[in-house]
This record gives sequence, C-alpha cells and structure tokens, in this order.
Amino acid sequence: MYYDEEWTEQGATLSDKAAMQKYGLSRAEIHAAMRSGKLQFREQSMHGNPWFRLLRREVEALVAEKRGDAALQAQKLTGEIAEIDRQLRSLKRQAAKLERRRAELTGMLKTR
Repeated sequence: MYYDEEWTEQGATLSDKAAMQKYGLSRAEIHAAMRSGKLQFREQSMHGNPWFRLLRREVEALVAEKRGDAALQAQKLTGEIAEIDRQLRSLKRQAAKLERRRAELTGMLKTR
C-alpha cells in the first residue's frame, strides 16, 4: 500500500472534531496522541478555520487502548444505530410526502 493511499480512501479519515464527538475523546487526548506519534495527522483548513485530519484506524486503536475493545464496539454499535434512526426518519418523511402526492393525484382523477 502506498503511504498516501489510506489518506485518500473514503471513510478512512476523520476530523479531530468528529473523533471527539464520535469516540468521546478530549482535545487534550488527541493532541497528546499526536505529539507522541500514536496518531498521524494532516493539518487542514476550511474558510480559515484549521482542523486536523486523522486516520480512523489509529483513532479506533487509541480508543481501544484507553477504554478497551468493548467500549469501542459499543461506540460503533451506537453510531450505527444512530445512522439507522436517521435513515428511518428520512424514509418516513419521504413516505408521508409520497402519500400526500398520491392523495392529491387521486383527488384530481376523481374530479374528472
């Protein structure tokens, strides 16, 4: 594997802020791991606001080291449940919209 290949794979990286939110790490823990070499990082900037891009596998290894594999798995499952809930809400909104449109079209047919 080329050195830069992992940095370009979709889903292989995440921001420092996403790592804090998703894995419950503090900014200090992330910066300490970056200084100690446990986390590789790339400094990025968007609209003048700096942030760090981290490799997801290294962040997960750090979480497993600090809190254990069970905590990491629980965090992953919680994230997957949240994603499923988001998708279900979206599908419910879409179904309601389609039902309204169907009723509207049915009404138009009956008036003819």
